[in-house]
Amino acid sequence: MTNAVATLGGGCFWCVETAFNSLRGVESAVSGYMGGAIDNPTYEQVCSGETGHAEVVQVTFDPGQIGFEDLLAVFFTVHDPTTLNRQGNDVGTQYRSAIFCHSPEQERSARSMVATLVAEGVFPKPVVTQITPATRFWPAEDYHQRYFERVGDRNPYCTMVVAPKVAKFRQAFAGLLKQP
Repeated sequence: MTNAVATLGGGCFWCVETAFNSLRGVESAVSGYMGGAIDNPTYEQVCSGETGHAEVVQVTFDPGQIGFEDLLAVFFTVHDPTTLNRQGNDVGTQYRSAIFCHSPEQERSARSMVATLVAEGVFPKPVVTQITPATRFWPAEDYHQRYFERVGDRNPYCTMVVAPKVAKFRQAFAGLLKQP
């Protein structure tokens, strides 16, 4: 079976990337930008909020080992899909909750999962996750790739924000983690 691609925006890409890189069946999770109006944006341009891009992680995965629905379950665990253009102290459209679909099947799965989360009352507020077709993916600068794995507790943001999300994810999805 050939690999598939999923592109997900859940606020700061450092949090999301670390979770996806830990999953069995994930070949790569690359931090980057999608959904904006200019080509090859820089981090500084995206952070200005003027390009329209979201910080995203593009996940290349083997659907024979992990399904798109599993990736969505992780996605909805590692960020708050009820805050519009915000994740914690990170504010702006670049931090929006977004699923960029690479196929009609991904769009159906994403919409179905959101409907289920809403029907089951999983979140106390409405889910505001944007579900749109994927556009061109622009990888982020090298220093953003695997940032949490490289920097970890040497960065206060990682200690206070990323580490608790990663710990919650690892506990919730222990059965899907790559073996050391």
